[in-house]
Amino acid sequence: MPAPFGLHVGKSRWELEVPGDQCLELHHAQRPNSPEPAAILAREALEHPYQFQPMRRALTPDDRVAIVLDPGIPALPDILSEVLNHLASGGISSDAVTIVTPSGTQQDWIEKLPEEWGSVRREIHDPSEHNNLAYLSTTQAGRRIYLNRTVVEADFVVVISGRKYDPIAGYAGAELSLFPSISDEEALNSFVGEMSTKSPIASEWPVRLEALEVVHLLGMPFLIQVIEGADDTVAQVVAGLPPSSEEGMRQQDLRWHATVSEPADTVILALSGENERITFLDLARAAACGARVVPRGGRIAILSTASPELGEGAHLLRSLDGTTGARKRLAREKPKDWAACLLWLFAVRHHSIFLASGYPDDVVEQLFATPIRTVEEVQRLIAGGGKVLVVPDGHKFIVTISEPS
Repeated sequence: MPAPFGLHVGKSRWELEVPGDQCLELHHAQRPNSPEPAAILAREALEHPYQFQPMRRALTPDDRVAIVLDPGIPALPDILSEVLNHLASGGISSDAVTIVTPSGTQQDWIEKLPEEWGSVRREIHDPSEHNNLAYLSTTQAGRRIYLNRTVVEADFVVVISGRKYDPIAGYAGAELSLFPSISDEEALNSFVGEMSTKSPIASEWPVRLEALEVVHLLGMPFLIQVIEGADDTVAQVVAGLPPSSEEGMRQQDLRWHATVSEPADTVILALSGENERITFLDLARAAACGARVVPRGGRIAILSTASPELGEGAHLLRSLDGTTGARKRLAREKPKDWAACLLWLFAVRHHSIFLASGYPDDVVEQLFATPIRTVEEVQRLIAGGGKVLVVPDGHKFIVTISEPS
């Protein structure tokens, strides 16, 4: 009997069928989303942090508070409002709060906050502006650490970030939202290209270890980690002092790490949710997710309705006749989207990539992929034979081949 799959692609639903003898099962904890809305999850996390007391008990009314915010988290206005209300319950007034976002981010979220918080201070971090930086300390390895001045000089620091798998640090979010995200240009540039295509599961990444050291040099910031669910939902919120970072990663793995018993000949990965939240790095994450479980020459189909903005590195790829020498060109020019481009190259160099997206066909082809538009085209890939693995929200998953027992 064929196995039916109803996949969320953007805000649409694609119905696929995979013959039973071809279908590979995705093994993971399958932790369902909490039935509670994001605001309630955030409130519960603030009232019952991981191995800590409610955040307000660490505050005094005279504290100046800096909130380091990841603008890419789902349900951002709801979660941020709960954090601000919790601060108010600890005697913190709106004029004592500054919200700092990383360089190059938008701040349109402010329009969705409750009116009483509409006047909160906002700052976009500028790593090139010396006056916006403050010396924190020197690491054991001898790196002089400069961070955003508002954050360094604050009495209390809150970090609101999403947990995701990351090609540079293994896990994005939490301590990585402080360093290198709001550090100086020298530190940011030192990590350009320092990425790996390996799974971050059960491995240490030097960037994260250095970020943890910086967190302890800063003091004891309060971390609020958002674990995404399907589509644009929130599955869980983990809050607490720096030791809660490990718990956030554990919950991330329970939700988004999966295994498959054997390699697949074809992997189909869907990207759900609002197109505005999808980045080229998300497309590359999906491609790399498939490439880890497909042998060379296999097929990877990425299903999306988004056409995310392409950075300097992606435009460089589009200008090339092939993938030969692309890595060296990226290393020479060091574009900001280097990590996304290297993940994409990891997949396209040795696999046939099929991409459904909002891009024109010629753009897809210039990215060394074959454009597809319909469910019927995906069914034809399945009909080509071999083992097939279907991965919903493929840009959020890490899939590995399980070890034989």
